[in-house]
Amino acid sequence: MTLRQTLLATALIAALPAAAGAQPISGLYVGAGAGLNNWVDTKSRGLHVHDNDIGVVAVGSLGWGFGNGFRAEIEGNYRNHEMRRLSFNDVAAGRSGYIDRYGAMANVFFDFDLSSFGISPRVWQPYIGGGVGYAWTQFRDARFNAAGGRYLIDDTGGSFAFQGILGGAIGLAPGLALTGEYRYFDAMSPIIEVSRTAGPASTAVPGKFRPHGENHSILVGLRYAFNPPPAPPPAVESSPMAPPPASVARTFLVFFDWDRADLTDRAREIITEAASAARRVSATRIEVAGHADRSGTPVYNQRLSERRAQVVAAELVRHGIRREEIGITAFGESRPLVPTADGVREPQNRRVEIVLR
Repeated sequence: MTLRQTLLATALIAALPAAAGAQPISGLYVGAGAGLNNWVDTKSRGLHVHDNDIGVVAVGSLGWGFGNGFRAEIEGNYRNHEMRRLSFNDVAAGRSGYIDRYGAMANVFFDFDLSSFGISPRVWQPYIGGGVGYAWTQFRDARFNAAGGRYLIDDTGGSFAFQGILGGAIGLAPGLALTGEYRYFDAMSPIIEVSRTAGPASTAVPGKFRPHGENHSILVGLRYAFNPPPAPPPAVESSPMAPPPASVARTFLVFFDWDRADLTDRAREIITEAASAARRVSATRIEVAGHADRSGTPVYNQRLSERRAQVVAAELVRHGIRREEIGITAFGESRPLVPTADGVREPQNRRVEIVLR
């Protein structure tokens, strides 16, 4: 499998559609994944280790999200392969043995917010990352014959390691996300000893060699954030404010579900009450103002508040209010009823205000 083929396969996995929402990460999270690994054949000092099969890979991580798209984590990883063939100076010499590679890494990630392109984080949230650390490469029971002698590779060597990561998350539940990743991982040429077990010694066979450490991996996993934004309530309660004196403007509040601009049954009842009140008090001007909470980008929330205001205005017209009597504005996330930090879902901020003057 070439690097280009691996990247293409990963991109196809990452592009799977979904209807659930990826959760923004702020605070502690854990993750785990498993998948397939391709270890690049290695050749050093005449020894050629062939690996024609796909091996396995598993990772586990503990991380922290900073609430601004960046995450940092520590990771443990493990990869395993069976050796299919060993050759010495391009002559077949053996067929046995296993390779284990395990390491500890420190990673940094950035989660992309595509809300400005009309793609909600609840549908798809890609990310990119990289890390550095240390890895151990273990050859187990690798036996071969060369130069009239018998040799064994059964040793472990450590080396600096680095990796690049491309992935994406699909939300399954509050705090829980399904992840898909491609990883390029390189444990940079550890020193592995070669032992003679029988036969005459030969200077042609090296006592040590440095195998390559390149790996291409595709993983599927789960990630859980311990501090997800609060889930929206099961039912949206909304009601008009208490009737003020006739000379004072009267306000009705219509609430929406998270990242939605369609009307609930309760929202339609409130709009019906507002239309009836407008005719009863002979309102000369009706103001419709849309709002959003801070769980998306300002650009996305501005568009979302506009859609909400337009939907409410259309429902008022359906109840007999003339369109020219309605003034529509949208404030995005700039005027919350309940002040919150960026990225927090707040049901009372997902609203449209109908003001009768």
